[in-house]
Amino acid sequence: MTFQIDHLGIAVKSLAAAKGIYEKLGLTVSPEETVEREKVRLVMVPVGESRLELLEATSEDSAIARFIAKRGEGLHHVCMRVPDLGAAVEKLKRDGVRLVSEEIKVGAGGHRYVFVHPSSAGGVLLELVEDVVGSLQSPAKGSPVGG
Repeated sequence: MTFQIDHLGIAVKSLAAAKGIYEKLGLTVSPEETVEREKVRLVMVPVGESRLELLEATSEDSAIARFIAKRGEGLHHVCMRVPDLGAAVEKLKRDGVRLVSEEIKVGAGGHRYVFVHPSSAGGVLLELVEDVVGSLQSPAKGSPVGG
């Protein structure tokens, strides 16, 4: 299996305010996308072979809103791209790794994902994501929008 860092998720109070620094640096910021299921609005900022994912809550009861209320703005999660998400999840389950949800979900850009609970990942919320087959939405293929 080949693994890569897909993106770093950053919880922000305001996308408009947060994306300004990246635009001032001359980086491209994707159009905003809303993921209703997660109650977030996001943009992606491609940086080399990876991306920064800026996440703004769309509801006070979203995970991002709760995170900001408890810890303030900042690094929310690390996301690794895996070649076979189903196989990775099954292996983690067999090995007793705690997942935030047993269900593989579909997020931004149509990517399939699952989160590993921080208690099983050294205190880090770890997202695992799989590229959409034939997608032009992974950073390796040059698109700024992903999951």
